[in-house]
Amino acid sequence: MIFVGEGALLWRAVQHTLDSGLPVDLVCGPAASSPPASARPDVPVLAVTDINAVAGELVAACTDGVVWSLNNRMIFRAPVLSTGLRVLNVHHGPLPAYRGLPEVALVYAILRGEREFAATLHQVDAGIDTGPTLAAAPYPIGPHEPYHAVLRRGTQACHGLFERCLPRIAADPVWTGEPGRTATTTAGDGYFGREALAGLRRYRDHPSFARATDLGFLAGFLPELTAVLRH
Repeated sequence: MIFVGEGALLWRAVQHTLDSGLPVDLVCGPAASSPPASARPDVPVLAVTDINAVAGELVAACTDGVVWSLNNRMIFRAPVLSTGLRVLNVHHGPLPAYRGLPEVALVYAILRGEREFAATLHQVDAGIDTGPTLAAAPYPIGPHEPYHAVLRRGTQACHGLFERCLPRIAADPVWTGEPGRTATTTAGDGYFGREALAGLRRYRDHPSFARATDLGFLAGFLPELTAVLRH
């Protein structure tokens, strides 16, 4: 298996895979995202800024045809998607209602009064968060919970979903997913990218704005969102 992404969510998944006795063929991510001190030194790491530029290297390294995308902001395009590798993404957000940047989508979910959010496992296709959904892990949003508390729960849901689905993918790399795998939300199909990030300024008078943008201890980990809210 190959892993693409960065941060604690990625490396927790890598470690869990190794602890499960499964192979980690390669870990790819931005050069600035170095492995934690606890990472196994025998795990090969490749620093990349464009995952599509190393499609050949992925094919050469992968032993089971599976690529996991976790906390990954690089977009997979034809160079990788046409290789025959199966790319699976753990997305923080129910699909198709909350595609795009998870940290932005969550703000809008709280502003919309959602009482449930979800982690979603889907197969990556040529769109952005548009591929077939394989599994979902819904979790509640309390009516008074701040953003940072919800996001922390969501991160745990993402890792839990990975742990749940990993043995199924390992046993069957073409696994088609769980029944009833679409999470329920009140919103329709939506994409939350940088335009939606800039649009948050329009909601400053919303009664839930303070709660929806209370980043707490996470402010330092969400620089784009923090910068918009400060201005």
